[in-house]
Amino acid sequence: MAFGSFDTLCAQSALPLCYVLGPPSSLTSTHNPLLLPDCAARSIELANTIIFQAATDFAHIVALGMTAIMIFHVRSKFTAVGRKEILTFFYLYLVLTAVSLVLDAGVLPATTDGAFLYFVSAQNGLASALCTALLVNGFVGFQLYEDGTLLSVWLLRLSSVFMFAISFVVSLLTFQGWAGLSPENTTGLFVVLYLINAICLAVYLVMQVILVVNTLQDRWPLWDLAAAVFFFVIGQVILYTFGARICEAVNHYLDGLFFATVCNLLAVMMIYKYWDSITKEDLEFSVGARQNNWGLAVDSSLALTGAPQQKDPLLGGGAQYSDADFVHNDHRASFVPTQYHDSAYADSTYEYRPPTSGTYHTRTQSSGHLGVVETRQPKRLSGYDSVSQQGDGFGDAAGTMGGGQHRDERAARRKSRGHAEREREMDGYEHARGGY
Repeated sequence: MAFGSFDTLCAQSALPLCYVLGPPSSLTSTHNPLLLPDCAARSIELANTIIFQAATDFAHIVALGMTAIMIFHVRSKFTAVGRKEILTFFYLYLVLTAVSLVLDAGVLPATTDGAFLYFVSAQNGLASALCTALLVNGFVGFQLYEDGTLLSVWLLRLSSVFMFAISFVVSLLTFQGWAGLSPENTTGLFVVLYLINAICLAVYLVMQVILVVNTLQDRWPLWDLAAAVFFFVIGQVILYTFGARICEAVNHYLDGLFFATVCNLLAVMMIYKYWDSITKEDLEFSVGARQNNWGLAVDSSLALTGAPQQKDPLLGGGAQYSDADFVHNDHRASFVPTQYHDSAYADSTYEYRPPTSGTYHTRTQSSGHLGVVETRQPKRLSGYDSVSQQGDGFGDAAGTMGGGQHRDERAARRKSRGHAEREREMDGYEHARGGY
């Protein structure tokens, strides 16, 4: 295959641009340029409409649905690093898939005097913009500039628009035969579509390997990158090398374009998986699609100590809690059982964190999913025995938790006071009757 020539490529694959490249063909009434593949998937008739590349069209529809799901999950991560930047990449892939569906299904007739040329040029431009967006996304992880800012977002957008414009213009000039280009002189189009895009993908891959090796302790994201490269390379090899053989082997029901579309979708999904694996959101500020952000952690030591087990108020059971009793520490360990059963709050199953102000609090530290978390525990009031003898409210609370001796003394005092009051009332009643 000569450099810049599409003859060999179009012989193996039924790309839309192949129908407007090459020398004038006698197969068309207007002798338009045409490069026919050696074997192409058969068309089907549905509702008096001929649909080309039915299997590939179905793959495009599946790709649209999967891309919408990935966009939804990315948008739900409000605090993820590079969220806006990776969204631009998926939006471009979504538009590229929609344009490819229109072209592959044969919605537009493959002529040189209609909208077909502009749609093919737009498809080429979107492919270049997609590779450029992926390349610029590779710089976000190095924190050369803050992600999500105007600089980061518009650098990505302007770079993508610039490459879209270059690829679109070069494609249109080649198809129309303007500015020294022609359907037979396709070197410029080959450089823009294949050489520059391949360089962008290679640079992105090298940058991400450096990022993972130098900054991350986890090496699993490298497997996501390897899977993305594997699917992309396999798709391109099938499309440009074994497309005609596969088409003949399956009796023209499929061709290389179907497998290339599926492999490209899998490669994009692996890019999403890689981004998700290296990007962690702040759970404190995330408002994701997760419905149950609150988890329940039960301490087995409570059963051994005989502490009362209370139920989750959201599940019923009549337990009463205040808003202060619930601490959103992590979605898997939100409720922390109290370990201070001798404190004034020891009758509660879950840990209570009082306000930070005051002098009757002591600091402790507990380790959770997010690391060491500093909590505050109520400090046991000293000298409550003397206070309890005076019948004060604090002494009453402390005596309740202190033991049975204080409760017996307090009950005896109450009984004696009540008996004396009743005797005084009876004396007053007898005195009043004697007056009559």
